[in-house]
Amino acid sequence: MASRVSSKGKGKAARGSRGSDGRSTARCVKTWSTWAMKKAKVITHYGFIPLIIIIGMNSEPKPQLSQLLSPV
Repeated sequence: MASRVSSKGKGKAARGSRGSDGRSTARCVKTWSTWAMKKAKVITHYGFIPLIIIIGMNSEPKPQLSQLLSPV
């Protein structure tokens, strides 16, 4: 009778470990995506204006830097 109780316990533990593997994978994906989005936000924040300036400097006719930065 004691062996039956312990086998039931093992069965529940085995099912729980499968579920926790799925949960840890989901948690890992969620953590990674959150980290990636935070990095992308910082890169976009600090890289957008320099990108526009570089694109403007490579266009024809080639403006000078002061012309690109002036509002007029």
